[in-house]
Amino acid sequence: MPDERRKISRQDFVKIEDYLYEIPKTFRADMRVPARFFIRESMIKDMLTDSAAWQLINVTTLPGIKGYAFAMPDVHQGYGFPIGGVAATAIAEGGVISPGGIGYDINCGVRLLTIDISLADAQPYLSDLATKLFDEIPSGVGSSGRLKCSIKEIDKILAKGAHQALKLGYGTDRDLIFCEDEGKLDNADPSVVSDQAKMRGTDQLGTLGSGNHFLEVQVVDEIFDDQAASTFGLHKGMLTIMIHCGSRGIGHQICTDYVRMMMQEVVRHHYLLPDRELVYTPFLSPSGQNYFAAMSAAANYAWANRHIIAHGVRKCCQKIFGKDTPVNLVYDISHNIGKQEQHMVDDRLVDLLVHRKGATRAFGPGRPEICAPYRSVGQPVLVPGTMGTASYVLVGTAASMEIAYGSSCHGAGRKMSRIKARENVRGSQLRTQLESQGIIVRSDTNVGLAEEAPMAYKDVEKVVQIIHDAHLAHKVARLKPVAVIKGG
Repeated sequence: MPDERRKISRQDFVKIEDYLYEIPKTFRADMRVPARFFIRESMIKDMLTDSAAWQLINVTTLPGIKGYAFAMPDVHQGYGFPIGGVAATAIAEGGVISPGGIGYDINCGVRLLTIDISLADAQPYLSDLATKLFDEIPSGVGSSGRLKCSIKEIDKILAKGAHQALKLGYGTDRDLIFCEDEGKLDNADPSVVSDQAKMRGTDQLGTLGSGNHFLEVQVVDEIFDDQAASTFGLHKGMLTIMIHCGSRGIGHQICTDYVRMMMQEVVRHHYLLPDRELVYTPFLSPSGQNYFAAMSAAANYAWANRHIIAHGVRKCCQKIFGKDTPVNLVYDISHNIGKQEQHMVDDRLVDLLVHRKGATRAFGPGRPEICAPYRSVGQPVLVPGTMGTASYVLVGTAASMEIAYGSSCHGAGRKMSRIKARENVRGSQLRTQLESQGIIVRSDTNVGLAEEAPMAYKDVEKVVQIIHDAHLAHKVARLKPVAVIKGG
């Protein structure tokens, strides 16, 4: 068992590039691969204030891990894996799957819609739009949606994801085309999901939840890549709406159930873990396959959830701006997910299980997983910022496939805990500050605002610039908030 009392210092980081540092395998005897951090020098000191670097070193010990364990520039401490962590294990070489590498909010993700109207034309209606969105889309801790499902109906959502939501009358066929995996993982199996988890999902479809989840009306503030922006249907001055949420209670319960089960296996099989939170099981084992099928079911639930929310958003926009106003999906991207993918490793194509925990796919042009309309330019990468700051649309690159298994960051990344944020920020003052910047706020609690204050997060401009400079993804457009809808 490694000695966790050992401190990590700046001297342990070897500089590879201005935006890339490495802790080599020689740092600790049980490391199978180096740990790589997409960060700048100025970020190292802050990162050493939590356990993120230590957690990434622990990830390098996973059986079957290939290449490196990666930390994106939004990295911070999580459960088992750091948030912003990426690792791939070779399936045919005893590779494992770890719930800590996927997270409790399975398939938390981002969906971006465009509204074919300019900010100037929309300005007189924005307050009414924000109010209608807040009333239409339930948010907050324990929030319930208008759609109440039986266990039998939940099983269909778990099996078919957004396709089942479409069958129930929500959204459009076009929405499925522009969703990662078309909103459904085929290996999902509702039978390996507990009744307790299913019960938690019966009334939460179409809801945002709490924490860092939000719905935001934005304006396209700047275009960096004309070709990609045109392909994605973005132009300067138009309105967009970003939705950030996941699988709610059902994903959390699935993770809880399988962590508990894998902990029992650790005792039976005498696995040596550097951290109990990094519990894992061989991917091809019965428990590994069951967890993967349950995780995929939770991912399907999350896609259905965002699909139904987007349907409500579209309804609100068309009530405010007119029933013929186009409200189109740009893309829906996942973070907190594990995927079976093929990548080049040591000059050969290898079947991998890629963990992306607080990280997104950023596939370059030509990959068959990218929807046909975008395949020639690359996959959209959606990076939400914080309240009062910008969000970004980027595009995956060919280089990213070689550098980090086609992966990118998923947001700005916390630098302050929610408790500390509440101690340092008054939600009422933040609300006033945002409104003074022309940002409309709809939230039923000031506490939730305080927890998600911009000062609690890293600078999204710096995070995105590292991703761009490292060629993990390239900047396409910057989106500035004009209205924020959050629960508490």
